[in-house]
Amino acid sequence: MKKKRLHVAMLIGALGKGGTERVLVNLSDYLIGKGFQVTVVTQYQKENEYPLHPKAKRIISDLTKEECSESRILNFIRRFSKLRKIWKKERPDVILSFIGKNNMMAILTSRFLKIPVAVAVRGDPMMEYYLGWMRLAAKILFRLADGVILQTKQSFDFFPKAVRKKAIILKNPINPAFFIPRYEGEREKTIVAVGRMDENKNHELLIRAFTGIAEKYPEYQLIIYGEGELKEKLKELTAGLGMEGRISFPGAISNVQEAIYKAGVFVLPSNTEGVPNTLIEAMILGLTVIATDCPCGGPADLIEHGTNGLLTQVGNVEQMKDNLQKVLNNLQYSNELGMKALRTSDIYLPERVYKEWEAYLGSLPLRRKA
Repeated sequence: MKKKRLHVAMLIGALGKGGTERVLVNLSDYLIGKGFQVTVVTQYQKENEYPLHPKAKRIISDLTKEECSESRILNFIRRFSKLRKIWKKERPDVILSFIGKNNMMAILTSRFLKIPVAVAVRGDPMMEYYLGWMRLAAKILFRLADGVILQTKQSFDFFPKAVRKKAIILKNPINPAFFIPRYEGEREKTIVAVGRMDENKNHELLIRAFTGIAEKYPEYQLIIYGEGELKEKLKELTAGLGMEGRISFPGAISNVQEAIYKAGVFVLPSNTEGVPNTLIEAMILGLTVIATDCPCGGPADLIEHGTNGLLTQVGNVEQMKDNLQKVLNNLQYSNELGMKALRTSDIYLPERVYKEWEAYLGSLPLRRKA
């Protein structure tokens, strides 16, 4: 008798170029390669998105113009009903949702359909559920989930014991394209950052720190890859500081590994993070990395300060300047940090991480039947 392919439905807002979206796409590609059936449900579709595997089914759950009314309450009811109808029609073996309100909707819209649900919190829960009612709702509703996937040990503290008992830490699935030999030639005189340009990623910190030392290192350039609502504001700040010729904003790119492969330094200046993909990827490539020691502890889990990278206090421009100068003044020390960062690749080997996700998702339907 032919074994039934496990059907995994994934729920997320859209597939715009962010870390969580990259995790979903990487995982989807792997599962399809292993014979899983994958349906990706997004609320809407953006212009510049990560491409899905050709065998992945894509469903848009948002209301069409014809379905919308002038009542926000009625629109919510219709969105709720539409998503529930998707679950009823597709009948996945397991639902995996990502980020914030999506997690709550996945739990509520699948109630009594006998479909196990795993919810993934990708950052600091205090930030992901930033309003009081959202925090309360998450702590209550997550008790109804079959599984809760967290990023760091600190994240557990946010939830009550009933939720912590269901929680697990699963490492981020990393694109195999990053697992290539470390570049050993003369590195480019570049400091790079990759990430959405919003308040949380705090690229302003990096811009101000680089500006403060730029005169001492005239050959270096700062390159910030990404898009976001603060891009124009950051460009204006750069111009105001007289740094247009030294700081560039190429936008979002699909070939991140090629763009940063030969870079001198990689910097993550965020206010909060889970376990950031971009930092993992930079370390796997063997780059010298500097990151903020931000909640909920992801960078500190990856970096041993002074051994395989450097940590900076959140928002501390002076300390970021000092850390940048430590590696720019001593290229041998910088190279040693990068070589030790490369060891991160051992724990993020695709075959190891993907198998953990595969086993976990496959176990959820079995637990329901037990």
